[in-house]
Formats: sequence, C-alpha cells, structure tokens
Amino acid sequence: MSEYSNETIKLLNERASLRAFSDRKISDEVMDEILGAATHSASGGNLQPFSIIKITDKEIMEKIVSFGNQSFIKTAPVNLLFCIDFYRIKRMTQIEKAPFTAQKAFPHFWIAFQDTMIAAQTACIAADSLGLGSVYIGTIFTIPESLEGSVEVLELPEGVLPVVLVSMGYPKIQPRVAKKYGISTLVHENKYRKPSDEEMKKAVEEKYLSRILKVKGDDTRIEKIRSVCEKVENKEFADEVVNQIEETGVISTFQYRFGLHYSADFMPSMNETFVEMIKRRGFEIFENPDFLK
Repeated sequence: MSEYSNETIKLLNERASLRAFSDRKISDEVMDEILGAATHSASGGNLQPFSIIKITDKEIMEKIVSFGNQSFIKTAPVNLLFCIDFYRIKRMTQIEKAPFTAQKAFPHFWIAFQDTMIAAQTACIAADSLGLGSVYIGTIFTIPESLEGSVEVLELPEGVLPVVLVSMGYPKIQPRVAKKYGISTLVHENKYRKPSDEEMKKAVEEKYLSRILKVKGDDTRIEKIRSVCEKVENKEFADEVVNQIEETGVISTFQYRFGLHYSADFMPSMNETFVEMIKRRGFEIFENPDFLK
C-alpha cells in the first residue's frame, strides 16, 4: 500500500522497531506528550492498573543490559518500563476501607496485562507521531535473574510486575519496515476460516522468503533441530525433518523459529519457573484463595 488516507494510517503501516538511537535528547515537553497519551489509554473499568518507570539513568540502563544482554537499551535516551501495578490499587483500598482480591483473581490479572500493553502501544504510537522511534523488549522479564534483578534495581514493591520495556529515542538510521501478514491471512469474517495448506505456504513465502537459511550437510544447526524434534515429538518425526532439510538444502522459516530460535524443548521448560516468579511478586492467580475453599 503506497498511499494512505491520512498521516495516522501511514504511521501505523510504516512503523518499525528502532534499535539504533541518535544522541539527540528528548525534551521534557515531548516526553510529557508521550506519557500523557499513554496514561490516557483505554483501561478496563478505568482502573488503570499499571505504572510506567521512566528510566534515564545510564547506570540503571547498564544494569538492565547486564540482565538481558540487549546492548542497545543503554544507547536509548529513555527506557520506559510498563508494569502491572496492584500495589497502588491495594493501597487505595486500604485507605478507603474496601475489600481487595485483585492479586488473587486471574481475570483482574488478565485485564491488567491487556491495559499495560495498550498503554505501551499508545506510548509508541505517540512517539512515532513526534518523530521518535521505539522497540519493545519483553523477553528479559521471562528470565528469573532478569526479572529479580530489575525488581531490585528499580525498587519495585510487591504487587508490581514488569511486563515490557520500551527503548525510545530519535533514529540514528531509519529502521527497515518488516514485511507482515496481510488482511487475507489474519482477518476472518464472522467465523474462523481455516486456510488451505497452499494458502498458508504462500503467505509464509511472501513474508519470510528472504530469511530462508541455506545449510550444508555438516551444519550443526541440523543436529540441534534433530535433537529438539526427537525430544518433543519422536525419532521418526526428527528423521523426517532432517531428511527434508538435507534434500532441500535449507532450514525453513518455522524449522528455524521453533527448532533453533524459540526452541520447542526449552520454551515450555520455563513454565513452572515463570509461575513461581509471578507468585513471588504477590500474584496468587493460579489457584482459588482460601475463602473460596
């Protein structure tokens, strides 16, 4: 799509993740516009169960980088950490003498997570509209050491859970706009429509064609994929996958995604740890509270 009906539609369609920031500072006026838009974002029941930690201290940025190994974080003039915040709401219920069980209710947690991400998205759109750029970083908060380190450095009280970090600033170079699936792939009319295999293959090829990985027979990545496939499926499936790779000479998009990058054997291994991390932050959402037993 080369022409847009207005600047907002253009901005939304041409948004790209920015990881190379210039030295240009963000003025207080511009930052307040961005944060004002974020705090005005949609919220379930208008509870606004989130907080935003504005990080400008380079020493704190360095520590966060050491937790998550995302070096560009410290080059951004500002990082915004978006957190679910039940600490503030609980404090208000104590002041007003009201019952409070949000930290024990999965529905409250689910809506709070949505509200937090909506606020982050709103901040990023506002930043783009003002000539800045940004990138979302969520994976560092799925690692225990990263989450606990961030909690300590930022002095987050119980009931405050980091969800996503946004690095933000003016572009040093304009980022590349990534190819996305389009309307025909992602939008369903009234009911879910199951696409044919050919439709799905075509959509993937159009989106990822330039990212197919060529391999040779002794490529260590092949053995890594074999190991993952055998562990989560079986030996027969693993042999079938490896034979396909050796015959075609390439590792396909999703073989790479779930065989190497988001390894299908590793990702589920974090489930129990992640649940425990959430519990330690004061969220008791995975079982019924005592008063319901």
